Amino acid sequence: MGRGYTVEESVEKYLTSLSAAAGSCKTGLLIGQCSAQKDFVVLAVKTPHRESEGASDSRRVSGPLDDIDADWVAEHARQVSRMLPGGVNVLGLFLITPPELSKEAQNKLKGLIFAVDKCISKSRLWDLSEDDVTDRVTLHICSKTRKAICKTYDVKDPKCSAKPADWKYLSCISSSWPVLTCSVKVDLQIPVTESSSEKCMKDGLGRWAKQIEAGLCLINGRPASDDSELLSGSKKSTKMSQQALQVQILVTEEDPVQRCSAVVQASSGSVHVRGTVHCRAYVHTNKPRTRHAAQAIKRDVVNTVSNRVEMLLEDLQMNEGGPASEQQDLPRRVFAPLPGSGLTVCDYMFPDETATDVAERLKEMLDWESAEEDIDTSVESTADEGRDDGAAQDVPTESMTEPVKQQKTSQYYAGVAVAAAVALLATATSLLYLNE
Repeated sequence: MGRGYTVEESVEKYLTSLSAAAGSCKTGLLIGQCSAQKDFVVLAVKTPHRESEGASDSRRVSGPLDDIDADWVAEHARQVSRMLPGGVNVLGLFLITPPELSKEAQNKLKGLIFAVDKCISKSRLWDLSEDDVTDRVTLHICSKTRKAICKTYDVKDPKCSAKPADWKYLSCISSSWPVLTCSVKVDLQIPVTESSSEKCMKDGLGRWAKQIEAGLCLINGRPASDDSELLSGSKKSTKMSQQALQVQILVTEEDPVQRCSAVVQASSGSVHVRGTVHCRAYVHTNKPRTRHAAQAIKRDVVNTVSNRVEMLLEDLQMNEGGPASEQQDLPRRVFAPLPGSGLTVCDYMFPDETATDVAERLKEMLDWESAEEDIDTSVESTADEGRDDGAAQDVPTESMTEPVKQQKTSQYYAGVAVAAAVALLATATSLLYLNE
């Protein structure tokens, strides 16, 4: 028997509301959380139109399935994955086609699901564990009969065959999922070279990510390294309400063996990432284990830092120019409630942006209207706001680095000294100790 998928009823309503134009197809993402026994789907999001898409429609000579842009579907999945908190991931895809294309639809879905996984995992800094589920779900829907066929593919096996899966709708499946929160101080200095600045950045963040993965996680003051149940004792009393859990992540000194293997390497500059970030993760209520909760919040720590650095470098690449050595504020994290659930999604707001920009991105990427007043911009503050609040110890300082010669754009933007926006949280702060 294949995997089982418990799906939020709002997903059914959303999929029912979607209709593909005559002779065309519609694709989208399925978002949720995996567990050992079954998976949970809490959100479906259609693929937005590409800006250049309209110009090519009039010249279309191939079939509707051939016109699906796999690169754009994968890029949409990559951008959406940035907006998801810890524990919530892109689980798969849906495809709506006319009845005459039903036979070809599965082959198309298989190609798309592998393209999406490759795109998302390319920038991932953490390693998959033995507990991670590598099956991804596909849902084919006939536009005429609305019949849905659910199948899964193992994305770690390119030669795998489709396996049937069970698709069942239920209401309020995520309304009582416990939420884990913490704030993490980051202070990283990454040396870069002219020839491979982007690789240096990824390697430096990768070493830091290993420290986070190996760190001790405390959930409400208790170590989360064992296989005990996360909600033991209080599970019954919190069945209908969402439980908030405070997390601390403690990172020890670097392994002395690794220190001894260090080598001297010439660098032409350095990138300094400094500040405090807010992290958030959700865990299902199907007998969750403390180690799974720890894994979810640790991955969110790594993802939110790497996403911000990546976004800033992309922004600098698009807007080339300016000095090669300066302080830049990383975008701050903001949150918006996911309608019909107990979850929130996030976005990243640059200093020159407002909640209006965030609401527009939520509409474009996740296909829902979010009121500006519902967007929580208070969990993190910019460096200037941190100074106003008198939190001098948390305000990023400018890293004066030896400038990297600007030979091409990719070398320029990674040579900038980067400083993270300070995140001042109203909740209890957990401290991440990074020992040099």
